[in-house]
Amino acid sequence: MLPAPCAATEAIILLAVSYRGRVARAAAIVMAGYVVSKAVALLRDRIIAQTFGTGASLDAYYAAFNLPDLLFTLIAGGALATAFIPVLADYLALDEAGQERAWQLSSNVLTVILLATAAFAAVVALVAGPLMAHLIAPGFTPEQAALSAALMRVILISTVIFSASGTLMGVLNARQHFFSPAFAPMFYNVGIIVGARVFARHFPPDRAVYGLAWGVVFGAALHLLSHTPALIHHQARLRPRLDLRDPGLQQVLRLMGPRVLALGVIKVNLLVQGNLASRLDEGSLSALTFAWGLMQLPETIFATAIATAVFPTLAELAGRHELVALRRTMMEMLRAILALTIPAAVGLIVLGRPLIALMFQGGAFGSRSTDAVFFALEFYAFGLIAHSLLEVVARTFYAQKDTRTPLYVAAGAMVLNVGLAVTLLGPLRHGGLALANSLAVAAEVLVGLWLLRGRLHGLEMRATLRTIAQVVVAAAFMGVAVWGWTAWQSDANVLIVGIGGAVIGAATYVVVGLALGVEELRLVPALLLRRRRASIPVEG
Repeated sequence: MLPAPCAATEAIILLAVSYRGRVARAAAIVMAGYVVSKAVALLRDRIIAQTFGTGASLDAYYAAFNLPDLLFTLIAGGALATAFIPVLADYLALDEAGQERAWQLSSNVLTVILLATAAFAAVVALVAGPLMAHLIAPGFTPEQAALSAALMRVILISTVIFSASGTLMGVLNARQHFFSPAFAPMFYNVGIIVGARVFARHFPPDRAVYGLAWGVVFGAALHLLSHTPALIHHQARLRPRLDLRDPGLQQVLRLMGPRVLALGVIKVNLLVQGNLASRLDEGSLSALTFAWGLMQLPETIFATAIATAVFPTLAELAGRHELVALRRTMMEMLRAILALTIPAAVGLIVLGRPLIALMFQGGAFGSRSTDAVFFALEFYAFGLIAHSLLEVVARTFYAQKDTRTPLYVAAGAMVLNVGLAVTLLGPLRHGGLALANSLAVAAEVLVGLWLLRGRLHGLEMRATLRTIAQVVVAAAFMGVAVWGWTAWQSDANVLIVGIGGAVIGAATYVVVGLALGVEELRLVPALLLRRRRASIPVEG
């Protein structure tokens, strides 16, 4: 009677390995797209920093994003993707009739999302002034609040465009197509660069920031249009369709409800952060925004890429009730994220200052701005690991069509974040806001993993703790090597210090990590090589 369990175990292992190959290849595509997009984003931020510094007009610009970002996230961003993709995956697993139903559902969702976003955007535009003055940035001067409200009305146009583009990204990801969605953010960033370099010249100097806002709209349009070739390739059958009684649409909306609230909780955190930052020294909000963007650089390239690629697979495994393969896939992705983000966090701390100077310093962005951004970045770096793990932890719940549990956990984290932010604001100023965010997200991840441990019958903790120990040792060697380099080259040009430190750090980490046996450092290259070999035809 023993062979049957052994055969079943072998089948599960083979299933998990096959999915690991698919996910790794998809993650490599998404990661490549995000690397390119983030490189363009760094150029965008450099141009913005050197043009506007960390002054009042840029604070107004970043504050103007709060409600448009909230609106997009709640209606057409992460909430839609986490609800839409599992339902669409169920349809795509069926026969040809299921394919047609999938296109009908996609058309229906696209129509509903567009109409809802446009309606809410119109309402927000009407009350933008009072919202800015009394809720988003009460610490702004009346002139600064009025400028920010006007910028918000322009940026809301991009929100409507993004609602369509976000829906189409879900349509493509559900079909295991990741190339177009991964590279679309690059076009968005190009649009903002055009806004800063071209559009801004058509406004008076004290209103040049309007060029940035119109660049956001232009970038959103490019983001949407970039999906056209992929949709043609998949022979998209999309047309205006409004059927509120469609069972698929109703299921998507039911799943979206708790996720909307969970994302609302996240955005409330950011609103609180912006509210408190507006009461600090001029430029505090801009410094936080630049630091947040730098922290998100490794998070997006590594964690978001992996999570985006693995989500359709997690949804498929959950739909088939393959809990062992689901757990194994999730934990392999979490270990891969740990192997990538722990050294990245160390790198942000030991190389943060020269990298900020290299990327942004110049023009209106002086050494004081560099110091302000680095102070916040040090605290955000601690949260990089937690933010990255949360990408996969949350999606594992969503893959099981459970959008309520992450909501409750996120709500608790929000309360913790607000309490910590108010407590730490006095002694640490804007750095306290960054630290509060990091600690709250870390607590959110730990609670989420504890809940998944019971649901998935374990979390492969022995393998995970081994990976953490190996990675921490390798990252420590890396940190010492980079610290020694920066001390030796303290009087050198920031270009030499920054790039040299990054190369030395990466090389040290990889060499020590491989010597210690960090399997995750071999995972993606090995799988890509295996795919290449498998594609070579065998003759004879």
